[in-house]
Amino acid sequence: MSPRLNRPLSHAGLRLGIAASLAALTAVVTACGSGPAKQPTFVPPQTSAPADEPTLDPTLEASPSDSPWGKPSSSPTKRPPSPTPSVVKDLAWYTSRLPKFGPPPPPAAVNVDAGTSSPLWFKVPTTQKVAFLTIDDGATRHPMALQLLKASGIRMTLFLTLQYVEGHTDYFKALQAAGAVIENHTITHTSLKGKTYAFQHHEICDAADRLGKLFGRRPTLFRPPYGNYDDTTLRVARECGQKVVFYWTETVDKGKVRYQTSNHTIQPGHIVLMHFRPAYPDDFLAVLTRMKQSGVQPALLEEYVQGACAGACGG
Repeated sequence: MSPRLNRPLSHAGLRLGIAASLAALTAVVTACGSGPAKQPTFVPPQTSAPADEPTLDPTLEASPSDSPWGKPSSSPTKRPPSPTPSVVKDLAWYTSRLPKFGPPPPPAAVNVDAGTSSPLWFKVPTTQKVAFLTIDDGATRHPMALQLLKASGIRMTLFLTLQYVEGHTDYFKALQAAGAVIENHTITHTSLKGKTYAFQHHEICDAADRLGKLFGRRPTLFRPPYGNYDDTTLRVARECGQKVVFYWTETVDKGKVRYQTSNHTIQPGHIVLMHFRPAYPDDFLAVLTRMKQSGVQPALLEEYVQGACAGACGG
C-alpha cells in the first residue's frame, strides 16, 4: 500500500470535496425538473339536460337525491293545503236545491169500490207522468219538514201511526195545512199478517176513527206496517172505509233512493216510501231530485182513487 494514501486530508482539500459533491447533486436535480410534478385535473364533459326532463331552477335548494355527495339537504318548503270548509246544510241550503215542477196534469181517478176486499196497489194504474211521495209513521218530527214542504210547492200523503202523533198534533196539522193529506198506518205499528180479525179491526178501524177526530178528516187510504198483510187485512180495510191498501215501488233513506226496478228510474204511477227520520231533509230532497231527473212530477195519491179525497184534495 502506498504511504500517500494514508495521509490525512487538509482542511482546504475537504472543502473542495464537499463543493464538488454539491455541484453534482445540483446537476441531477436540474435535469429532473425544477419542482414536483403536477397531478392531472379531471374535467367532466359538458352535456345539456334531456329534452323530456325539466331543467332545475337554480334558485331552489336541492333535495337529498340531488346532492352530488349523497348528503341530505333541505327541500323547498311547501305549505299544507287549506282545509275545505265544511258544508252547512241549513234550511237555505236545502231549499235552494229543490227542483221546480209545473202543475200536475188533471188526475184520472180510478173506481175501486167493487168487491168485499180493498185492492192492494204497488203502483197507481196511470200512464200520466206523475209519481207519489208518501211518508210513514211520524216517530221523528224534523223541524225543517214544514218549510221544505212549503218551498217545494208539492202535495204528499202521510200514513201516520196514532201512537206516534198523539200529543204532537200541532206539528202534523201544520203539514196538513201546507198541503199534506193524513192517512192511516194503524194504532201501534204492529205487523198485521197472521193476526186475528178482531186485532186487525181494532188496529185499522179504531185508528181511522181517532185520526179523524184529531185532524178533522177520517182517513180513506191505508198502509200496513212493514208492508205485511193477509186476506184478513184487505177485508177489514174495506169494512173500515179504507178504499185502497198501499205498498210502494221505491224507498228512500239517508238521502239515497232505492229502486225495485232494474232501470233505476221513478216511473209513471210509482209510489215512493219515505219515513219521518233524522235524515228527513236529505230524503225529501233526494226524492224530488230523482223525480225531476226521471221526468215525472209529484201528484197527490188521493186524487187518483175515486172517492178518496173526502174534501182533502182541493188544498
